[in-house]
Amino acid sequence: MAHIDRVTIHGYRGARDLVLDPGAVCVLVGESSSGKSTVLSAIWTLLEAAAPMPTAADVSHGYTRVHVEATLGQRTLFLDARPPATLNLNREGAPPTLFFPANLRPTTLLAPTDDASKRAVGVVRDESTDDGGLSLVRSITALVDARVRGLIVLIEEPELYLSPPAQRHLHRQLRALAARKRNQVLYSTHSPVFLGVDRLEELVLVRHDDRTGTTLLQPDALPREQAFRMLSEFDTDRAEIFLSRGVMLVEGRSEVLAFPFVFRALGYDPDQEAIAIVDCAGKGNIPLFAEICNACQIPYVVVHDRDAPRGAQPGDAERVANDAILRIAGRRRTIQLVPDFEGVTGVRARRAKPAAAFRRFQDGDAEVPGPLRQAVERVVAAARRAPRTTRGA
Repeated sequence: MAHIDRVTIHGYRGARDLVLDPGAVCVLVGESSSGKSTVLSAIWTLLEAAAPMPTAADVSHGYTRVHVEATLGQRTLFLDARPPATLNLNREGAPPTLFFPANLRPTTLLAPTDDASKRAVGVVRDESTDDGGLSLVRSITALVDARVRGLIVLIEEPELYLSPPAQRHLHRQLRALAARKRNQVLYSTHSPVFLGVDRLEELVLVRHDDRTGTTLLQPDALPREQAFRMLSEFDTDRAEIFLSRGVMLVEGRSEVLAFPFVFRALGYDPDQEAIAIVDCAGKGNIPLFAEICNACQIPYVVVHDRDAPRGAQPGDAERVANDAILRIAGRRRTIQLVPDFEGVTGVRARRAKPAAAFRRFQDGDAEVPGPLRQAVERVVAAARRAPRTTRGA
């Protein structure tokens, strides 16, 4: 049973003209109402005989028809509708498909299915659905244990109602299910736990605005060495890069503790602006994070120490690191602190610098040094220019 190689969606809700090339695992990431659910719903509507057909309300503004097409190996399935009058449909040979919408998580769990999915449905519906998220965990585990093959699984927000340990367990189970022969798992998420950031090619960044509708960005796969570094460096806090409208990349904990207070002193809330302040665990790691932001078209600003007074040359190692950051991030996205964060802010502690930085800015009364002000204003401006969801998708 072949899985989906390509999906095209035209004129369906906010998805006016989309192409998706999903692998065995496909993770849709974006703001609420950006169009993640629209993509999953379109795929389900095409593949599942029990799914309701598009209505006039599902047709994109300015369009007269909905066209959804999927390539599976040598076969092409399509749905072409001009509601309410015309429907052309070919889903012959469509694989069995299970759809777990977010709104059904506390109750029936599973969207309507036809007889083609009978074995998988039996496994899932043997599970209780009175505890929301844990029912989904048990259902996916049951599918893995039943060695179901040739199945398409669509899930909205698998993290709902689950603790972080339960989310990690479910993420492993979804990967185990996808590893079974010809199964395919596509899901949307707002949780860093479900991103699998070392497999960048699995991520689909979903964005939406009124002018362009929903758009998709699928990054290329990382080279093996970079993928390993991603796995080792990206914890759940750093993975918020993929869930943010803008990112500030900094060297360490001192900056991470201080900058939220700098934002507030300037009248901004980084959380309201959807800006992640990311501790890169040292200047040497900043180029990796900047490259990932470039690949995913995520707006960002880098703040790092020059590690030398003005007019003096940094040491060789620092100079190489500074040059690498400037080459990858560019001058407009780079704020260099001269000589360093401590010198700019007046934090002179040799030890416990994060605590000293916290004390320096926690009351919001301290004057904000020019380079820090510039860094905050640049990343806020970049985040505000990023595509925003301005109406439902």
